[in-house]
This record gives sequence, C-alpha cells and structure tokens, in this order.
Amino acid sequence: MRPSTCSLPSKYHEESEAGVNKQINLELYASYTYHSMATHFDRDDIALDNFAEYFRKASVEEREHAEKLMKFQNQRGGRVVLKDIKAPEKSDWGSGLEAMRSALDLEKHVNQALLDLHKTADRHGDAQMCDFIESHYLTEQVEAINEIAKHVANLKRVGPGLGEYQFNKNTLS
Repeated sequence: MRPSTCSLPSKYHEESEAGVNKQINLELYASYTYHSMATHFDRDDIALDNFAEYFRKASVEEREHAEKLMKFQNQRGGRVVLKDIKAPEKSDWGSGLEAMRSALDLEKHVNQALLDLHKTADRHGDAQMCDFIESHYLTEQVEAINEIAKHVANLKRVGPGLGEYQFNKNTLS
C-alpha cells in the first residue's frame, strides 16, 4: 500500500486506485461510444432524432460517471491517471436494433467491470469504496441493462422500417 498524500486517514489500496483509473477510462470509452451512436442516428440519411437524443443523453451520463469516479479518487488521496480512450468498435451502427444490442453489450461490460472493482475493494477491506460503488453505480447499471434489454425486445417485435420509425417517435420521445 502506498502512503497517502491526503491529510485524511485512508485505507486506500493501490490496486483499488488502479482499478478506479481503469473504470474511469471505461466510462469515458462508453461515453465516446454513445456519442458515436448519437451522431450516427443524427445523420441526414438516417434521421432518427429520438435515437440520437437517447444516445446523446447516455453519453453525458457515462461522462458524469467518469467525473464522479475522478472526484472519488481525489477524495481518497489517490491520483487520477488518464489513459488514451479507445475508439468505438465501429462508426456505422446500422439499425436501431443493432445499436441497442451494442449498447446492451456495452452496459453489461461496464457492469462486470464495476462488479470486479467492488470485489477488489472488498478484498482489501475498503467498505467506503464498496458503499460508493453500490450506492452510485450498481443499481443504476441494473436499471440501464433492463431498460435497454426491453428496447431490444420491442425493436425485434416492431421490425425495421416503419416499426423502427414508430419506436423512435413513440417510445424514445
């Protein structure tokens, strides 16, 4: 355990600090990916404005998650170490269904990373970090996964074309 430079007493393990930095990068990657999805649906040849807005809001939310982790890192006496943000897997997200499936996979990946980070904190007896992850992230992740899974189910049901257009107008508005 490295000595804390913070004046507050801290039981902040370096593995936890590294894990928080890794999670910050993943949250920024998720924000970047959702922003890419938003711009895809905002194109003049796709013009699904509510899909664009849905993913734009998701991008902002993920960036806020990263910022909250940065604040936590500083409060605990750790150091925020920003890394390069990986480019999204693709730039053409296809249909609304394809994009929602990608979003579902992304949210599941973020959720697993948060669970792994929680295990790290628990292994080092860091109840404060466990509480922070539980109260600020895990419940919200389950809700997001559930919402997107329902969108995937409904998009499968309504089909492409007019069905996707109606979903855009009636569900995401």
